[in-house]
Amino acid sequence: MITIIKLTVLFDDPFWIGVFESIENGEYKVCKVTFGSEPKDVEVYELILKNFYRLNFSSPVLSDDFNSSTKKPNPKRLQRSIRKEVDVKSIGTKAQMAIQLQHEQSKIVHKQKSKEQKEQEEQRKFELRKKKKLEKHKGH
Repeated sequence: MITIIKLTVLFDDPFWIGVFESIENGEYKVCKVTFGSEPKDVEVYELILKNFYRLNFSSPVLSDDFNSSTKKPNPKRLQRSIRKEVDVKSIGTKAQMAIQLQHEQSKIVHKQKSKEQKEQEEQRKFELRKKKKLEKHKGH
C-alpha cells in the first residue's frame, strides 16, 4: 500500500488556501483548507501534525497517475520536479474537479436535511391544527 500526500499552499484572493492531494491505492482524494493570512511554516506543520486526520477529504476518484513502482528517484531529478511544482501558481485541474465534486455532494446533503426539517415542521403544524380543531368541537 503506497500513499502519496501533497500539500499546495497558494493565494486565492482574498485568502490563502492549502490543497491536500492524496493518492492511495490508485484513488485520488483532495481536501481544501482555508488559512486567513499567509501561513507561516510553523502553522502549516502544526496543521499537518495535529489536524490532518480530521480533514474532510473528497470522495475517491480513480487516478491515472498512480505508479506502483517502489524505485527511488534520482535526488537531483526529484529536486528539479519539486522546484517545478513550487513554481506552479494554480491548483491542478484534477484537484479543482475533486473539490467541486465534494462541494456538490455537500450541497445535496444540506438540501436533503433542510427538506426533511421542513417536512417535519409542516407535519408538526398540521398536528397542531388538528388538535386545535378537536379542542373547539369537544365542548359542544
